[in-house]
Amino acid sequence: MPENFAKHGVVVLAAGASTRLGQSKQLLIFRDETLVHRAARLALETRPHEAVVVLGFDADRIYPQLTDLPIRPVDCGDWRQGLGASLRAGVDALSPSCSGVLVVLCDQPRLDALHLRALRDRWRNAPNRAAASFYAGQLGAPALLPRAWFGAIDAESDRGMRDLLVRRSDRIDAVANEALAFDIDLPGDLHHLS
Repeated sequence: MPENFAKHGVVVLAAGASTRLGQSKQLLIFRDETLVHRAARLALETRPHEAVVVLGFDADRIYPQLTDLPIRPVDCGDWRQGLGASLRAGVDALSPSCSGVLVVLCDQPRLDALHLRALRDRWRNAPNRAAASFYAGQLGAPALLPRAWFGAIDAESDRGMRDLLVRRSDRIDAVANEALAFDIDLPGDLHHLS
């Protein structure tokens, strides 16, 4: 990659209470590391300009899992409002030198660095467009959004960026990865973690 490529930031969303699961999914262990550590570590493999993790519920237990990584904590006092508030807090914490943001969730254990680098590279080839994951017939996270879209992030939405991806699907380059359709939301999902 040339040295003058567009710089991106990383926002790892880790503020939710995981109420349907009944425990903090961020702290679940998969392949000898917590899901939050894994998500952050993989995101950092894209070599971002900066990285933040958005915390809310259980922050005092979650952030210590990340102290070995170059990622800055961001407190989302409005985490109960849902993913939109967390995403807004994370994006607002990024410096103006970030031309885009890679948004990563903690509950996709089948995510890998190869997929995140593919999103980054697709976005770098067209930094005015977004690059989003495509699975289960729809666009979703992780996704890399251009700075021009930051103002359109709805802090009131519990659907995070999904509505934004639907509204602007004609300006998104999709990167397929059906493995991402599996996420951890319910207690029954836990037996798939091994």
